[in-house]
Amino acid sequence: MSTPIRARYALFVHYDGRPFHGWQLQKRHRSVQGELERVLHQLTGARRPVVGSGRTDSGVHAVGQVAAVDLPAPRWETPELRAGMNALLPPEIWVEEARRVPADFHPRYDARLRSYMYRVGTAHQAGSPFHRRWCWDRSRESPTPDPELLDRAAALVVGDRSFKRFAKAGQAHRGYRCQVTRAEWREWGSLGHEFRITANRYLHHMVRYLVGTMMEVATGGRPPGEMAQMLEDPDTSLRTSAPAPPEGLFLHRVEYEPGRLGDHEDRDPPAGTDVGSRTHPHSSETPHSSETMES
Repeated sequence: MSTPIRARYALFVHYDGRPFHGWQLQKRHRSVQGELERVLHQLTGARRPVVGSGRTDSGVHAVGQVAAVDLPAPRWETPELRAGMNALLPPEIWVEEARRVPADFHPRYDARLRSYMYRVGTAHQAGSPFHRRWCWDRSRESPTPDPELLDRAAALVVGDRSFKRFAKAGQAHRGYRCQVTRAEWREWGSLGHEFRITANRYLHHMVRYLVGTMMEVATGGRPPGEMAQMLEDPDTSLRTSAPAPPEGLFLHRVEYEPGRLGDHEDRDPPAGTDVGSRTHPHSSETPHSSETMES
């Protein structure tokens, strides 16, 4: 009896994390991974495990999640697969692209860098229901954050160091060192501030603890030196500020070595569109666009 021929596909996925208990498959709660596997079961008549580039926690969004699944070959062409999945997925999940990739491609272990984006709304308009669901709405809070203090705090984050003080407890077995290559605040249009961070890995709640602490520093709630001390001395008795809420956080982009995603002729969109490195079309305009374990 011959072994069925299979092909591996990469899926580039956007999702609104609010209705889900995170990415990871769960028995009693809806998850993004669970919805993708449910739809693939409907399309193929068999369970098809989906592996993601990293896990996001409850309420966290993505505009750059990369997942992989093995399907019978040559049954599925990529435009057909994408269209079939999007027809069955809930409106909070959207497959931007499907692409044939090498049989040994692994979205998690092959990832070189991952970027997150966090949005903080400070302007009156951030209170609109079309914004506040996808940001930390601070439009009714005062004082407003000082941009200079935000920039100074972000500059402290870049480098290869321990982020033990900016992680949920109980992760000693994974280690606490992360190499952050970019950490910067920018204007989020006229609505507030946007934090961008790129690193080789993250700790649980790391971005949210960083944002929560930086915002408290920038609003005068704690001295800037305390953040520097927590980054320089992982065993200090100082503690971070409360983590920023999940609704402002987006998994924005996952990067791989050139060619690792392959250049198979079965691409959707066709070859020539570099999805692996392109900027998402709405990454700076709307929240819908913009081993990790992050929340």
